[in-house]
Amino acid sequence: MHSCLILHYSQRLQTMLRRMLMTRRLLHVKGDVMCTVLLLVLFCFLLYARHVVLSSGWDRPLWKLHIHGSTSPSRTLLGATGTKVGQDFQGAFLSRASGVQPPPCKPQSRSKPPQPKSKSKGKSKSRRRNAVPTKTVANPLPTIPPFDFEAYLREKDNRNFKLLIDQPEKCHIRGAEEQGRGSNSAPYMLIAVKSIAADFDKRQVVRRTWGKEGHFENGVSIRTVFLLGVPKNRTALPLWDRLLSYESQTYKDVLLWDFEDTFFNLTLKETHFLNWINSSCPRVKFIFKGDADVYVNVENILEMLRGQQPDEDLFIGDIIIRAKPIRRRTSKYYVPEFLYGGGLYPDYAGGGGFVMSGHTARRLSSACRQVELFPIDDVFLGMCLQLIGIKPSRHQGFRTFGIPRPSAAPHLQTFDPCFYRELMVVHSLSVPQIWLMWNLLHDPKLSCHNRTGRTPRPFKWRGGWDRWWGRRRTTMRNGCLSHISDLTKWS
Repeated sequence: MHSCLILHYSQRLQTMLRRMLMTRRLLHVKGDVMCTVLLLVLFCFLLYARHVVLSSGWDRPLWKLHIHGSTSPSRTLLGATGTKVGQDFQGAFLSRASGVQPPPCKPQSRSKPPQPKSKSKGKSKSRRRNAVPTKTVANPLPTIPPFDFEAYLREKDNRNFKLLIDQPEKCHIRGAEEQGRGSNSAPYMLIAVKSIAADFDKRQVVRRTWGKEGHFENGVSIRTVFLLGVPKNRTALPLWDRLLSYESQTYKDVLLWDFEDTFFNLTLKETHFLNWINSSCPRVKFIFKGDADVYVNVENILEMLRGQQPDEDLFIGDIIIRAKPIRRRTSKYYVPEFLYGGGLYPDYAGGGGFVMSGHTARRLSSACRQVELFPIDDVFLGMCLQLIGIKPSRHQGFRTFGIPRPSAAPHLQTFDPCFYRELMVVHSLSVPQIWLMWNLLHDPKLSCHNRTGRTPRPFKWRGGWDRWWGRRRTTMRNGCLSHISDLTKWS
């Protein structure tokens, strides 16, 4: 009997052990599944919490910048009364489209001194209400949103803006300056430079170098104007209106219009300048228009214009042909298909600098009123040229994309003044570089043929001429062009 009981209990024990082993395996598998499900639920909860935070605006800075004190509006300085520039803007469509507004200017209250800035952002509501920051280092600037092309299309018909600063006497040359050619005449060439209010140093170096007004050989007279709009970020240069007012009184070469000076508003600067030419400088013979960060060899341009007729069509520059619209959203020149559906742009000149006759400028002034505004000013001007049937001419002396260093001759110095002496326009130079190059080119000791100083070793082709020419022919068959003209000039 005892043996039967022992056998019975041993069987029950074995059965219990089997069940415990199976239960352990099941619990182990279910535990892994439960952990995975729990992690998924936690991840979904974090995504939901982030969405709630972003939609409720909790991530916005708690401290707001208030500029104490006020600046004088430009309209008061320019003789107008009643309203401020920011309230009068008819063309501030970019700020409305992007939603970025400059911080308000509020006078500081004398009765209540400003309280010190709190160290923490989220401890009490009373600190949030009463704290006024004195430093803006801890608050990063907001990220500029992508350009709103749909708002641009809605606002692009608003294309007539007030001229805040004018130079009505710029194209009138009287008295002794005319040297017996009459009492009132227009300049031979007008230099128009695109600039912004903050770039006073760039305007100064242009005034003192290649943009200097005066007379050249054969009584050729030159006048200069700078084309500006109202700065978008007016808090970065609080006294910008006084700066431009004093600058205009001193140099009498500033043209300021009442639209925001942004990249996509350069087309407005183009159309308003052409209108100004038609009304205030209709008898000018030739016009050079370019940027403030270029070096211009005015003597070479005058030499090129010798024999050209100002009453005929002329448009010369660094012409870009068969360019495709850029569809990459991260590019500065991105244009969506609904704004321009064509596959190619018309031929246009690089905006670094180009030359046109007064006759062509007057025709462009009329044509640009018929062409819908396009956010890239160079392409827009090409559209206007296409409308009136003018094909722009390309000249090798206009280097609006800078001077690339020849890959086959790394010892050549592209900043050599003898190289610049053969060119007309070179883009992307800093203020010191423009000043240095102008002085180097006007140095009477400059010698470009018989140099007395130490010169670099003569350039030699590795492997012989035949070997290089074989590689060159292969390269040309592949459609890749190099700088052979530069190499033959310097070697």
